[in-house]
Amino acid sequence: MSGGLLVAGTTSDAGKSVVTAGICRWLSRKGVSVAPFKAQNMSLNSFVTREGAEIGRAQAMQAQAARVEPSALMNPVLLKPGGEKSSQVVLMGKPVGEMSARGYHGGRQQALLDTVVGCLQELRGTYDAVICEGAGSPAEINLRRTDIVNMGIARAARFPVVVVGDIDRGGVFASFFGTVALLSPADQELVAGFLVNKFRGDVSLLEPGLDMLRGLTGRDTFGVLPFRHGLGIDEEDGLRVSLRGAVRESAVAPPHGADVLRVAVCAVPLMSNFTDVDALAAEPGVVVRFVDRAEELADADLVVVPGTRGTVRALAWLRERGLADALARRAAEGRPVLGVCGGFQVLGEHIEDDVESRAGAVEGLGLLPVRVRFAREKTLARPVGEALGERVEGYEIHHGVAEVLGGEPFLDGCRVGAVWGTHWHGSLESDAFRRRFLTEVARAAGRRFVPAPDTSFAALREEQLDLLGDLIEESADTDALLRLIETGAPAGLPFIAPGAPS
Repeated sequence: MSGGLLVAGTTSDAGKSVVTAGICRWLSRKGVSVAPFKAQNMSLNSFVTREGAEIGRAQAMQAQAARVEPSALMNPVLLKPGGEKSSQVVLMGKPVGEMSARGYHGGRQQALLDTVVGCLQELRGTYDAVICEGAGSPAEINLRRTDIVNMGIARAARFPVVVVGDIDRGGVFASFFGTVALLSPADQELVAGFLVNKFRGDVSLLEPGLDMLRGLTGRDTFGVLPFRHGLGIDEEDGLRVSLRGAVRESAVAPPHGADVLRVAVCAVPLMSNFTDVDALAAEPGVVVRFVDRAEELADADLVVVPGTRGTVRALAWLRERGLADALARRAAEGRPVLGVCGGFQVLGEHIEDDVESRAGAVEGLGLLPVRVRFAREKTLARPVGEALGERVEGYEIHHGVAEVLGGEPFLDGCRVGAVWGTHWHGSLESDAFRRRFLTEVARAAGRRFVPAPDTSFAALREEQLDLLGDLIEESADTDALLRLIETGAPAGLPFIAPGAPS
């Protein structure tokens, strides 16, 4: 077997990431050597590969679904937003500079096409199949000329395209038809059909619409995937997290001890790697929510200040909303606070930033004896260490260099009383360390919470990935998908007017 597929979507968040992961897990179960690929990803949730390359967390998750080691080849271009109009461009795992959206789409993006095609070719030479994920919608006609992630890469590789639509949002038939009808004739030739995502109810009621869609487009629907809770693993973009009442729980289970433990995550601007708290939410009896008001910290047993792509901006935001004062009161009262990466930096005494915000000297919250200086070179690492008597693995992605001037050592940061700070992302995925940490938090918070002795975050992640594989295997036409991957789009697919100019 040798081939591939592009999973496109009618919109952002249509389900491309999880469908791609599900197809990867399904193929891996069949003994197919498969790799994920996303030419260009815009995300603040990223990961560091073993060779020290930064890629989107979604692609790292998809690699795990495929049971292969993630690499920069799987996500050669990563855009990390620094505001509404500019992003840091990460090329082959290393940052190469900041660029405005106009500058990127005005020429730089097209210049990267050779790079992304080269990466895809290398993956195709190594694996039996490559499952590509698109970005946004392939029918963004204003961006088609410079597209390298949707139809641009499909045309370059001659890959068939399956379009995923989220029926839970409504309008899925119009979205399917309109997506195809806004593509040029050459692009339409590669769009083989559709996948309905997040369906609730009786599929037989949907079937007349699917028959009509086939009559209108000449294309099949390759499956209707049912709505499933708990499948939103490793989302691409923290900017789209709903802040009001957002709760992330991987498992619904009663507490192992007498009390639950409440975790409040400060939803700072440009929040990055908010997936760090998934391991907390996986613990029975731990309730995690994102907050943006000072009063929402009052009943929290632990407050997490997460990573951010804008440390100085996040610091100002915390002060404007009264959250900075609330954090200071917590520290004075001995109530637990954890700062991760950018969150660790804001808890320090002083920040010198001539790189990220170019704000120069800024005073931090002063809760930890740490001074931070932003370096032009980004630290990308996969450290291993020990904390609270347990082995810890993590990964680092930051420009800020911390000088720790006191406190108790804590990973690469420090601890003062009930305030902890570290640059290490992913540390809470180390099960024994997480249990020891939550035990300390419960003691400081006065809660009779006891961590479950057998929670394995890695096992829970595997269960979620298996559920994605089950979705594809049970609800998609896998024989038809396999034919697409092996032989490409069927010949003679009809053109849908009006189409876009070539």
